[in-house]
Amino acid sequence: MKSFVASIAIAASAITAPVAALADGHESLRYVLVSHAPDSDSWWNTIKNGIALAGEQMGVEVEYRNPPTGDLADMARIIEQAAASGPNGIITTLSDYDVLSGPVQDAVASGVDVIIMNSGTPDQAREVGALMYVGQPEYDAGFAAGQRAAGDGVGSFLCVNHYISSPSSTERCQGFADGLGVDLGDQMIDSGQDPAEIKNRVLAYLNANPETDAILTLGPTSADPTLLALEENGMAGDIYFGTFDLGTEIVKGIQSDVINWGIDQQPFLQAYLPVVVLANYHRYGVLPGNNINSGPGFVTKDALEKVEEFAGEYR
Repeated sequence: MKSFVASIAIAASAITAPVAALADGHESLRYVLVSHAPDSDSWWNTIKNGIALAGEQMGVEVEYRNPPTGDLADMARIIEQAAASGPNGIITTLSDYDVLSGPVQDAVASGVDVIIMNSGTPDQAREVGALMYVGQPEYDAGFAAGQRAAGDGVGSFLCVNHYISSPSSTERCQGFADGLGVDLGDQMIDSGQDPAEIKNRVLAYLNANPETDAILTLGPTSADPTLLALEENGMAGDIYFGTFDLGTEIVKGIQSDVINWGIDQQPFLQAYLPVVVLANYHRYGVLPGNNINSGPGFVTKDALEKVEEFAGEYR
């Protein structure tokens, strides 16, 4: 699922890769990636690494901007500010269509090429006029995870939703429930983003619902405190545990058989590929004919070597 944004008012760029000298005479290009992530969500470091490397390799200028608290109204303003700055392209998440579609459509209308990444859907990307979508269909990923868990005998679960204001997060939980063939009901909790509060809410839920078969977390923000909760109540390794996304503690949890699997949506590719696509589109007029699904892929203990090497950096 940290930013170096210094001002919420101007959403100063957290990453700027200088434009490389181009021997072939291409004009300089500038792209802005706008995410919905708060500063506290370390999962997005991989996104920052992806856009920075793509900018360096393609010889283009790139910037990363985000709302420090994850407020989507702030994100909408950041998209407007980014478009007004006159970039060649904007790469943005579409975590809430109702809030963000207007600013994205305005950017497209002003002549800025847009690629939707990470959240939203291919259909929504088409509706706002974006060139394409690069990411993981969240409901489909949750559904595949639910089917996998059902095959492992899971019938009930707790979904720890640390970003409940984002519809794509709820789609993960709903997809999981549908994959299991059960109602979501009250099996999803709004955990908030404070680690201590997440841990306490997980402990409270499991104490009130001791027959829960499984836990689903939606990224390191909720997975890491959940790991601590399970250590505290003695359930670590005894309850089925799946998570979206990867991170250092998640990888350790998979390695120690506390976490059964992690869903890798390959965030590096979600940031890297749009820069490559846009640069080649603006230079040569070439564009892939289809959207790009970066996930889901299930990471288990048997496939950890590369993940461990690059967890939190490129994986």
